[in-house]
Amino acid sequence: MEKQQILLGVNIDHVATLRQARGTAYPEPLQAALVAEQAGADGITAHLREDRRHIQDRDIQLLKSMLHTRLNLEMAVTDEMIDIACQTRPFACCLVPEKRQELTTEGGLDVAGDLNRMKAACSQLNNAEIEVSFFIDPEVDQIDAAFEAGAPVIELHTGRYADADSVSVQMQELERIQQAAEYAAKKGLQVNAGHGLHYHNVDAICRIPQIVELNIGHAIIARAVISGLDRAVRDLKQIMQQARYHL
Repeated sequence: MEKQQILLGVNIDHVATLRQARGTAYPEPLQAALVAEQAGADGITAHLREDRRHIQDRDIQLLKSMLHTRLNLEMAVTDEMIDIACQTRPFACCLVPEKRQELTTEGGLDVAGDLNRMKAACSQLNNAEIEVSFFIDPEVDQIDAAFEAGAPVIELHTGRYADADSVSVQMQELERIQQAAEYAAKKGLQVNAGHGLHYHNVDAICRIPQIVELNIGHAIIARAVISGLDRAVRDLKQIMQQARYHL
């Protein structure tokens, strides 16, 4: 397979988390997004959750109007969110599972278990000329369901790889991701990945040639607290590109 550059989508949710913690008007997620773009981000990801715990509707509107790259709106598969997406028309929507009590997304979306609803959501978003992806576990049945639902893109959940408590488990999870990426690419799907990735575990994921883009947020924003956002984005991009170059 011919090598291609691996892309970085920077998730800015936790800039909004810091703002909402004090109920202030700052820090501004839009400002963070523009800095990330200037530092080399290929797109910006934001999750408008049903409980509005961090990103707000206003943020999505501002991002859509001001970004120079691509806005990827993460969202639950609900009528409210689909309506917001169709009105805002971001470049892409990533459909994710969502539970009110979770700290962050805990696993992949069960596309296979609710295929008709997923098909309907995908159709509505496609009709609005929005690229649709499903955030799924690296499993064949979920990949097949995403394909059947009409999504051109999947995002493989890398949480089990990132959270593995031993090298052997991590290698098993890496193999699952690699096999899933190969399988999905053969079906003609674009393969993205994300969740739990950081500066010390991203290298192996970048070496999977079928993966086109990674969406990473918490690790970047955490490093930005110490090093600054521009530096944090540039450092991660460098690690990713070096890993892909040495495939």
